[in-house]
Amino acid sequence: MLPLIPWEISNKAIRIYFISLALVSVAFFSHVMNFQFIIIGIFFVLSFFNRSQQLSLTWSYLSPQAFSNSLLKKAFWIRVAWVIFSYFFYLINTGEPFEWGAGDSMGYHYEAEWLAYSDWGFAFQYWGSLSGVSDIGYVFYLTTLYKIYGSNIIITRLIKAFLSAYTCVLVYRLSRRTFGERTGRLAAIFSMLMPNLIIYCGLHLKETEMLFCVMMFLERTDFLLRSNQHSFKNILVPSLFALSLFYFRTVLGVIAIISFFVAIKFSPTFVSSDRKVSLYLWIVIFLAIFASGTILHEVEGYWKARVIAQDLKRQEQTSRGARWAKYATGTVMAPMAFVVPFSTMIDTGQENQNVMHSGNFIKNFLGIFSLFALYYTIKSKRFRNFSLIGTFTVLYLGVVSFSGFANAERFHLPALPCILMISAYGLSFLNARNYKYVDYWFIVVVLMEVSWAYFKLGSRGIA
Repeated sequence: MLPLIPWEISNKAIRIYFISLALVSVAFFSHVMNFQFIIIGIFFVLSFFNRSQQLSLTWSYLSPQAFSNSLLKKAFWIRVAWVIFSYFFYLINTGEPFEWGAGDSMGYHYEAEWLAYSDWGFAFQYWGSLSGVSDIGYVFYLTTLYKIYGSNIIITRLIKAFLSAYTCVLVYRLSRRTFGERTGRLAAIFSMLMPNLIIYCGLHLKETEMLFCVMMFLERTDFLLRSNQHSFKNILVPSLFALSLFYFRTVLGVIAIISFFVAIKFSPTFVSSDRKVSLYLWIVIFLAIFASGTILHEVEGYWKARVIAQDLKRQEQTSRGARWAKYATGTVMAPMAFVVPFSTMIDTGQENQNVMHSGNFIKNFLGIFSLFALYYTIKSKRFRNFSLIGTFTVLYLGVVSFSGFANAERFHLPALPCILMISAYGLSFLNARNYKYVDYWFIVVVLMEVSWAYFKLGSRGIA
């Protein structure tokens, strides 16, 4: 089992990135990406592949506790550096410390700022008047912070940096119990260096906090299922984090509960039958008490509107010029769920996607190892041991694939830590016999990025 990403793979990944970037830039020179985005992408790609290889080797001698401490510190300072840089980067480029087209992030900020100067009674009355609950959790969180220290953007994002860094520790704990120590360390290092997870710390969006809640739910649930200590606290913590997801993105809460049930059902023998029954009963009682009528109504609404929403999204994209978007249906996108979103290496007026293009490229490149993990898991019939991670990832990606946001990077983000864990696990199966498929995949990745650039321009009637 490989304890690290080989130098050969790292070097080829970097070369594939430069080849893809060069081909896209030359082929679509009139829409070449802004130079500042190219520099950011190069920095992140070099950092991810070089440092993941180096750290997986140098940190392999650390004890688990020392590794966790080093991981937390390094991940935090990486994110602090980005928070400070991005604050001034956005200020220079947009005139405000927010990203391009910052509708949601500025909306969250100003709503929380307004509520912070009101009493809690008014705030809860306001939230109670809303038709849905999906964003209430994040606005409540921001309002609480703003009531403590004022609407300071930098401090809020530094807190995001810590939560994101601690998320990497949760990835380590979960993946080491599931896949083993070596894979756990590699997955944690991947998470620490993953550009998308870093970049969101500099945005006033809910994704960083939402990811923290997702990983707290998964890690604490896994701990519960593998532990003989089924105390009230050990059951309550994952249940509360599952509930919190309803207040960030409703579908995540639903998938968390389903994953909990599936994990209990398929857990190996370390969970006895009577304990499984008690956990089932706890979940049912918990949902009956805490799942309000508003939540249930919203879940029902999402389910009924799922097909209509997808069709409307396609029509909206087509009407504004994205005439090829109608072909990106769930049937087409679902098989690619572990690989997409593709990397936007051209200028189509989507500056935020240009900033994150390196992270999407890394996910595209690691896709072969996710496929390895799925193949060897099915072949060896080991699904029971990591049914929690697998169920959550597959269900969420399935929902996104059949929505109108099948290639939207932001909607794929909640599954990203799990995909990094799965990719690290898949890398452990790399050997002389299957390495040829990795070489084939390098060609596929280049074709992906060039084809995606052509698709994006063509769907707008430009190419």
